[in-house]
Amino acid sequence: MPCPVSIALPTALRSFAGGASSVSVDADTAGAAIDALLDQHPGLKKHLRAEDGKLRTFINVYLGEDDIRHLQREQTPLKAGDQLLIVPSIAGGRA
Repeated sequence: MPCPVSIALPTALRSFAGGASSVSVDADTAGAAIDALLDQHPGLKKHLRAEDGKLRTFINVYLGEDDIRHLQREQTPLKAGDQLLIVPSIAGGRA
């Protein structure tokens, strides 16, 4: 059953969510939470999901300190009060 959870957004994506640093949604899995986020803020879709609907490879989603890729991916269950954190990968630097 869906429960209230929050999704923390990085600064780079906040402009696509009306400037919000965090968005509250009702969801029972990480994937459902992301879908609920995209329903509220459709401008985020192209930044989070690829054309095939999967999370983009450079988008990391954490539940607490755990990357959902190391849990049950988008099927990772959520409970009331959980917080997901979206972190885009950063590349670059100097050798």
